[in-house]
Amino acid sequence: MALGKYSRVDGRRSSSNYCSTATIVVFVALCLVGVWMMTSSSVVPVQNLEVPSQDNKDDIKEKVLENKDSNPRQFEDNPGDLPEDATKGDSNMGTSQDEIKPGNQENINLPDKTTENAMEETLVEKPEEKTENQESVDDASRTHTDNGDIKKEGENSNTEDRSLDSESGETKKDDSDAENGGKGDSADGSSQRSDSDERDKHSENSSETKENDKVESQIEEKVEENQDNKESEQSSIENKLDSQAKDRASGEVFPSGAQSEILKETSAQNGAWSTQAAESKNEKEKLSETTEQAGYSWKLCNVTAGQDYIPCLDNLRAIRKLKSTKHYEHRERHCPEEPPTCLVPLPEGYKRPIEWPKSREKIWYYNVPHTKLAQVKGHQNWVKVTGEYLTFPGGGTQFKHGALHYIDFLEETVADIAWGKRSRVILDVGCGVASFGGYLFERDVLTMSFAPKDEHEAQVQFALERGIPAISAVMGTQRLPFPGRVFDVVHCARCRVPWHIEGGKLLLELNRMLRPGGFFVWSATPVYQKLAEDVEIWKAMTALTKAICWELVATSKDKLNGVGAAIYRKPTSNECYEKRSQKEPPICQNSDDPNAAWNVPLQAWMHKVPVDAEERGSQWPEQWPKRLEKPPYWLLSSQVGVYGKAAPEDFTADFEHWKRVVTKSYLNGLGISWSSVRNVMDMRSIYGGFAAALKDLNVWVMNIVTVDSPDTLPIIYERGLFGMYHDWCESFSTYPRSYDLLHADHLFSKIKKKCNLAALVAEVDRILRPEGKLIVRDNVEMVSELENMFKSMHWEIRLTYSKDKEGLLCVQKSMWRPKESVAIMSAIA
Repeated sequence: MALGKYSRVDGRRSSSNYCSTATIVVFVALCLVGVWMMTSSSVVPVQNLEVPSQDNKDDIKEKVLENKDSNPRQFEDNPGDLPEDATKGDSNMGTSQDEIKPGNQENINLPDKTTENAMEETLVEKPEEKTENQESVDDASRTHTDNGDIKKEGENSNTEDRSLDSESGETKKDDSDAENGGKGDSADGSSQRSDSDERDKHSENSSETKENDKVESQIEEKVEENQDNKESEQSSIENKLDSQAKDRASGEVFPSGAQSEILKETSAQNGAWSTQAAESKNEKEKLSETTEQAGYSWKLCNVTAGQDYIPCLDNLRAIRKLKSTKHYEHRERHCPEEPPTCLVPLPEGYKRPIEWPKSREKIWYYNVPHTKLAQVKGHQNWVKVTGEYLTFPGGGTQFKHGALHYIDFLEETVADIAWGKRSRVILDVGCGVASFGGYLFERDVLTMSFAPKDEHEAQVQFALERGIPAISAVMGTQRLPFPGRVFDVVHCARCRVPWHIEGGKLLLELNRMLRPGGFFVWSATPVYQKLAEDVEIWKAMTALTKAICWELVATSKDKLNGVGAAIYRKPTSNECYEKRSQKEPPICQNSDDPNAAWNVPLQAWMHKVPVDAEERGSQWPEQWPKRLEKPPYWLLSSQVGVYGKAAPEDFTADFEHWKRVVTKSYLNGLGISWSSVRNVMDMRSIYGGFAAALKDLNVWVMNIVTVDSPDTLPIIYERGLFGMYHDWCESFSTYPRSYDLLHADHLFSKIKKKCNLAALVAEVDRILRPEGKLIVRDNVEMVSELENMFKSMHWEIRLTYSKDKEGLLCVQKSMWRPKESVAIMSAIA
């Protein structure tokens, strides 16, 4: 039986005894006093409100699960009859606090709590502020794959709010019933009414006294109920997510059907290609596998190079031990015996990089706080300091009036260069700040620029900060990490390389990498000046280029810039080689592989030109962009591809797979603002399918073929893309904070078998920019371990996904840096 206020109860007892009129008057006065005291009370005592018992919490959980099963869309997009503002994803409650009645607070609090454990164990994408990209992020939060388990923190807030709003809608109806004399039942209806009489009494009293409940009491009750309902709510959220994942269509995070087999390479299958490690006989021994770490404690790297630390180029201990540096040995790679596991500090005042294409003209000074190059090369329009910016007028030593004019000048000199059509992938030697490559993007040309880390401080770092491809490398004693016969054009503008010395060893390295029929553009003072030294160099170059059968196609002088260029073409047959009266430089043995490029010393010999119609290099590739999608002519059906199919079918299947993944998942399903992405690296590329799928975006992709993977890098170049060989047991030859996005497809699990996983994670942190993204595809065990490691580095876990023992992880690097540091003795002067 529902009781009214105690004043009325006493009143009924008094009237039933038929007391005297005076007694009634006195009693009425006392009642008025009592009513006044009650109405003047501002807080309902907490002890009068009951905390739900464990049995009640179980009933609530069961009811939530029943509602979910009976109405699977309750937690999705249908807001029912709620007002518009009740579905906006507020992180607290779907209704205003003055609408909430104490009798209904148990229902409100059930889905209204977000704890750290719930976020880490159920959903893994943190809610972000509403931005112009929020719509795509919200769409992404509804992307699931059949039978897959997805964890996404962006959906955490939305899912909880939907359940909150749905239940709030039901409680409103119950509240109106209570005001009309009914019981203050919650949204859980009949299961709530089966509780004890004391609970019913509390519910009715709370409903009738809603006007006396203030914000403070609501907060106190919510805190208590949050603590009691933690396990119940977490379980209900997990069950709701499972239901959603099964009910929603696949978002192609992982392909289904025939495409799914592409995710798994055949066991120990290299296809028709040997590995780079096998080709490069002088490769260093792999570091022994390290034991797993139970916990991770990160420290800053205390090194002389500071914020610009490149472990394999700043190994001062190894450099001091060199017997000679005349061949630029001190600019080559010398990796420490133990790869560092510390984190590189950020420059003071570091800001989010300026987006492309504005970044080509200016960058933030504090991101690359170096002024020496501006002082030395400012008059040649390399770089200037302009307030808080470093600006790049687009000039260079040979084109101080702008790179575009110089680019057009070269094509006018030799029309067959045909930028962006016949000539698609080029190598720029001694690139400076890479303005040449930066402006060739306007001609649809992809340029691999490189320069050493030398007294021209940060020139490659400037290039990367501008959004232009570049690496730190030098032509010294070893082959560059590129395959043979892959570049359409090689360019050198005052690159300061002594091509003519020691039998032309360095020029022969260019000959190895240059495609038969490709051009070598040499813009240097010996071409157009008559100083004694220049004349001697020109004579030596003339003799050398004739000996290696390069044809001097044209020499020309640019009147505007006052410079000249000589353009040579590599032969397309061996006829010239065979007719040479003197066999110097010699033709190498057939056993020498021109693709072997990892730690292979330079030799002063040449490789023959391929003449077999089915051999790579015997024909020029298709014009861009046809070459991107068409399997190379030299991929034969008799060859077995990496995934076990015939090579041409393997190529096509891989491309279709990555187009599907990028289109259906990466572009809209990860919450990535692609307008802020410019520099991309595929850390373990096979055919370059991932890069090819990004063709229509304003990005460039550095494709890495690892030295122990099938050597498919020539295929990547053939389709008009570029990349290089690398061993991820060692540091990459780039500056810190070089890339906006890293993509690692089954890389970490392979590296863990032979190297220090923590060192690779630290290397990822080094080369990725703050706020940059890392996408990992690997087995679920590896994804789980990496998730914990990145959490320990304070990275934002944006998404985790698992299906059929395969996992997907998307994380974002933060600005966090540890306070403690560790000295790296090999890198201290």
